[in-house]
Amino acid sequence: MLFHLADLAFLFFFSFATLFLMRKVAKSIDLVDKPNARKTHNGSIPLVGGISICISMLYYLFNNPLIIPHSGLYAASITLLVIIGALDDKFDLNFRVRFAVQALLSIAMMYLGNIELNTLGNMFGFGEVVLGWVGYPITILAVIGAINAFNMVDGIDGLLGGLSTVTFGGLAILLIHDEQRKLAFMCFVMIAVLLPYILLNLGMAGRKFKVFMGDAGSMLIGFTVIWFLLLSSQNGTNPPMRPVTALWLIALPLMDMAAIMIRRVRRGDSPFKPDREHLHHIFQRLGLTSHQTLVVICLVASCFAGFGILGELIEIPEVVMFLLFLATFAVYSLLLNYIWRVISFIRAKLD
Repeated sequence: MLFHLADLAFLFFFSFATLFLMRKVAKSIDLVDKPNARKTHNGSIPLVGGISICISMLYYLFNNPLIIPHSGLYAASITLLVIIGALDDKFDLNFRVRFAVQALLSIAMMYLGNIELNTLGNMFGFGEVVLGWVGYPITILAVIGAINAFNMVDGIDGLLGGLSTVTFGGLAILLIHDEQRKLAFMCFVMIAVLLPYILLNLGMAGRKFKVFMGDAGSMLIGFTVIWFLLLSSQNGTNPPMRPVTALWLIALPLMDMAAIMIRRVRRGDSPFKPDREHLHHIFQRLGLTSHQTLVVICLVASCFAGFGILGELIEIPEVVMFLLFLATFAVYSLLLNYIWRVISFIRAKLD
């Protein structure tokens, strides 16, 4: 146990050092985020969170190649994602390029790593749903969806790091319960290399050292989440986690992405057109500070993940968990669609 804690402590400081080093590199090549109509921060902020996390993960995997199956494939995948993400941060690539790379990596995951979505479990109440060949396109959609759910949620300081920490922490709890300690430890490794970014992103080392994650980091995190979730819910005849539980572990990023895209399509916009209608934007327009918004959203995400863990441990039927997820998403979407009417009604009653 002490040995593992020492590993995590070392990775924490390694990630910290990498962040400080990459800040200087980013400034020298102008890999920075500048304020615009949608971004109200002050000054140019280095986009190095994802690069630092990638370097830290590659260092750990190089020294511990047997910690997860196909660690070389995973390392190559996150490296390519971070390169594409950094290019997107620098040159603003077309979203089709990003999607193409994400799809190719999902295909590599399936054919080289044998990691795919092959069963939905008893999600619909009619027995186990085995996907067969349909699992291939669904896996591609799942990978792209997870990557972009975490990409789209990265809107205020600390939010992407906080939500991904909730997901990795929840998954680690389930893996420890199933005694899959290697994969559980990889979840803690991700949290350890994320924490320095969260601290600098929140300005706890001073505004001078502030950094952003960038698309490189959000894509790395989303890909890692789906990789670990598929390993946990699809590995063998008795996996440690039912597929429906995965939905609850990433519920808030997934719901926010789906609700936003539905609203954009309904008003005739592209589902990929950026706007300021995410949950964190709404909380801020309601008067919460960015830190208050961060705490509230992470608490909500923790409740969702906690319910998923509880359902797994006490074996709430999968169909019940799925129907509750759909009901929660419906309520979430309705609240976002009519949030201003709801707020006006509440204010009128209070007055």
